[in-house]
Amino acid sequence: MDFPRHPLTLAVGLLLAFAVPLSVTLLPTGSQAASSKPPAKVVEVVPHRLVLPINSDDPTTMRALISTALNLPKYYQERNEAFMIEVVAYNAGVHMLRADTSPVKDMLRMVRSLNPNIRFVVCEATKLGMERNEGRPVTLIDNVDLVPSGPGRIVELQEAGWSYIRS
Repeated sequence: MDFPRHPLTLAVGLLLAFAVPLSVTLLPTGSQAASSKPPAKVVEVVPHRLVLPINSDDPTTMRALISTALNLPKYYQERNEAFMIEVVAYNAGVHMLRADTSPVKDMLRMVRSLNPNIRFVVCEATKLGMERNEGRPVTLIDNVDLVPSGPGRIVELQEAGWSYIRS
């Protein structure tokens, strides 16, 4: 590959490289349109994606997860890079997202208000087991989705290229 040797050409190239929006289609113009070069490719930048599992009812572990969910988006915002988080609760971690037993409900509201790119999901198998054991329905906090299997969801996200951090 031949790189431009003039500093101004290099500076303009770098400026353009970092000014490209998240998804851009590059089309040939002027003399390029008439040449025999193949059409330009679509340039797509994938956001950073993180899955955070919670399978403990320990409030300290929950607060550590929330701290990560607050601080990592700030880091990527400062770099002007997109960032998404999915919190997957299973086993005892479902207590984090239960309306009646969550010791961190207020913190979760704050996280959601500061980061619209966060999704909370609960393992439906765990929720159903809790309901059987307690003999009553389990109510979750607002805006929580169910997935058939929490660990299965984590595997799917990792196979799709999501990063995994254990709190």
